[in-house]
Amino acid sequence: MRFCMVTTFYPPYHFGGDALYVRALCRELVKRGHTVEVVHCIDAYLLGSRGEMPPDSVEPRVLTHPLRSAWGPLSPLLTHQTGDPALKRRALRRILSKGFDVVHFHNISLIGGPAVLTMSQAPVTLYTLHEHWLLCPTHVFWKNRSKPCDTPTCLSCSIRSGIPPQWWRYTDLVRQSLRAVDALLAPSAYTARRHREAGCEASIQVLPLFSALEVTDARPPQSPRPQFLFVGRVTLIKGIRLLVETFAGLPDYDLVVVGDGDLRKPLAAEFAEHKNIQFLGAKSQAELISRYRAATALIFPSLVPETFGLGVVEAFACRTPVLVRDAGGARELVEATGGGLVFRTGDELKRAVHRLAADPILREGLAKRARRGFLRLYTPRRHLDRYLALVQAILAVKRAA
Repeated sequence: MRFCMVTTFYPPYHFGGDALYVRALCRELVKRGHTVEVVHCIDAYLLGSRGEMPPDSVEPRVLTHPLRSAWGPLSPLLTHQTGDPALKRRALRRILSKGFDVVHFHNISLIGGPAVLTMSQAPVTLYTLHEHWLLCPTHVFWKNRSKPCDTPTCLSCSIRSGIPPQWWRYTDLVRQSLRAVDALLAPSAYTARRHREAGCEASIQVLPLFSALEVTDARPPQSPRPQFLFVGRVTLIKGIRLLVETFAGLPDYDLVVVGDGDLRKPLAAEFAEHKNIQFLGAKSQAELISRYRAATALIFPSLVPETFGLGVVEAFACRTPVLVRDAGGARELVEATGGGLVFRTGDELKRAVHRLAADPILREGLAKRARRGFLRLYTPRRHLDRYLALVQAILAVKRAA
């Protein structure tokens, strides 16, 4: 079959896990003999990177269409404000008319807005809910740039968060656009429930993501000191400040922070005297596997309700247990596998850290369950089987009709 992925960001022009998932999905489809093309927006990337281009990279056997407008950043800004492809409509129409069997939309916030969903001409149209963008202007339920959302006050929150109000959110655009989609794919039951409760009428299927790390079950010796790991964007909403502050008071345990973001350098400078805390920046896949395996546990301290938790299943793949804040869909990964512990407060996190550091039998039991759960639920093969079965089921219904 011929697949087309439409997404704002795609490696190397990306900032987070949604783009990594799209790349991993493309690679797995190609392995199974399918043809894959990807449409993404360089103008949107340059907005977030402040004009810095990443190193060149070639994606073998995946044809990419990096869109750029002569109007530069004006193109994604117009899409943000209108909810429409605007200056990229012609290029998108040309690509999407190529006779694909499946068009799969991902992060569309700056490449086409809700209106781009109506441009698919394929027999099957899918849309993955990587974030809560359909429901929240901040994408992540982060209110007034300061706290998790408790009650929706979207207009004032947008202004206080520095986001120009999107007037299309107060129209029928989203509901009308979703009619063109055969199925929304939710990475977690939590995300599916939030969209249903918000009145989403489209069919929603829960399809957990997967880890693309190539890991065997063998495990080298751990760090001689208890070592806890954070992997992800080093930003306020990910809970990194509270995590670093916690470990500043736990000098007997190491904290290793892998990833980049606006808080990495400020926090590294502020906590430079705490030798048990390291900020390593972004790492390659091989280095990341080594860090997971050396860790006593991965800590996933996000302050906002995550749609999934890609770092959690990567840890599971490496036979590493997790400590997960009870926020959104990440909790489901622990409940499904038994491969970690859930915490709600800073005190609960400290107690969990002490337990794992002091009880190697507990840690080993969690590690075994984490790996078994990964093999049962979150492998590329498991994901692709369910993904392609869903495509075939949609096609069968349409043929019967």
